[in-house]
Amino acid sequence: MWLEPLIAFFLIRHLRKFLRTYSPNPWWDKTLKYAMYGVILLFVIQAGFSVFSVGVITKWIWHLVMLLLIGLILKRQEFNSARNIIFAILPLILFLVIEDLLRFLPQKLYDTIANYVHVAFPFTIVWLIVMMIIYRKQQKALERERKKRQEEEEQIRIMAARKAELEAMVAERTAEIMQQKNELEHALVELKSTQTQLIHAEKMASLGELTAGIAHEIQNPLNFVNNFSEVNTELIEEFQGERSKAKDERNEELENELLNDIKLNLSKIIHHGRRADAIVKGMLQHSRISTGQKEPTDINALVDEYLRLSYHGLRAKDKSFNAAMHTDFDEVLSSGESEEGKINIVPQDIGRVILNIVNNAFYAVSERQKAEGAGYEPSVSVSTKKLNDKIEIRVKDNGNGIPQQNIDKIFQPFFTTKPTGQGTGLGLSLTYDIIKAHGGEIKVETKEGEGTEFIIQLPSKETI
Repeated sequence: MWLEPLIAFFLIRHLRKFLRTYSPNPWWDKTLKYAMYGVILLFVIQAGFSVFSVGVITKWIWHLVMLLLIGLILKRQEFNSARNIIFAILPLILFLVIEDLLRFLPQKLYDTIANYVHVAFPFTIVWLIVMMIIYRKQQKALERERKKRQEEEEQIRIMAARKAELEAMVAERTAEIMQQKNELEHALVELKSTQTQLIHAEKMASLGELTAGIAHEIQNPLNFVNNFSEVNTELIEEFQGERSKAKDERNEELENELLNDIKLNLSKIIHHGRRADAIVKGMLQHSRISTGQKEPTDINALVDEYLRLSYHGLRAKDKSFNAAMHTDFDEVLSSGESEEGKINIVPQDIGRVILNIVNNAFYAVSERQKAEGAGYEPSVSVSTKKLNDKIEIRVKDNGNGIPQQNIDKIFQPFFTTKPTGQGTGLGLSLTYDIIKAHGGEIKVETKEGEGTEFIIQLPSKETI
């Protein structure tokens, strides 16, 4: 009689205490509090009515209250965590309900069945105790988990505070780094400006070396133009003299011969004029800033032109210097006026490459000639070759060679073995950069006392 009021009171108190309804569910907390007051009031009423033998009615009221509580807990999502205790109490509740239902049977039948039913009562009590022990352990585990979460949240809060502190430090350090970055960028701009000036100085130095060679090269076609122009002037005067004669005295065969000679001379003037024009354009192309625009180029003609210009430039400085020049150009790369065999390169850049390397070769043989005298024959060989997907250019001299300790330094900026004032140390460095920009490679093979050979390989996949 007193069991169900105690269970009802325990359930409601459990829901309020362990589910903490006062915080997330204030409405349910208030409702359960009134329900607990109602259970106490109903218990008092039951105690009072028991004197008047109305216990059967209060029993079924308690059954209804218990079933409502159980249904509420099982149905409402917010009471999920209380379902374990329902499974512990449910067998006892069902036992009490079934026992009261059996009382409606005839007394004799009830007495027969009740003996079997009452045997189940101890098992419901044992089930309740065991489940409550398990439930308490679960509650303690959940409580430990809750405390662990609280500790983790506290750690997260501390970490967040530390993160904010670190972010402030990072922001401060970032400001310092940005200031240093701005200073470095300013220094870099100045360095680039200095580098540009040095490159310009190197370019002008190579241009100065070309001047004498260009003057020698351009003098020949100009001499031809002048000579053929003078001859044409004489032929025209002779032709005009013949035309001024009376018609019956004129020699038409001579007139035609004079016209043919004038025409032939004009074609030669045009040819050599174009040759002079090409030399001037080459000089201008070498002196101007490279646009980086590739164009179809006859590599054999380019190499041959800069070889001769370099040689004549050195001869202009030292009239006593002579060197044998050997060329071996792959005919596959000689295309004449057609586009076949030409490769896409930046002509003024590759021209500077050839000029730098050939200048070094002539300088090497010149120095050896000064050291060894008449018994030495200076020689520079230049060759081109088509190798599958590559174009190979070789420049070989029989100078003194490069010391082994300098091999790894020759492509470094400002490294030079020439006396002060005779080299900036940028020639081979710029050469290396230009070749790499074209997707090529440059290698050097040398032996002290025998000579040096530079090997340039350019990709030919863009062959026209």
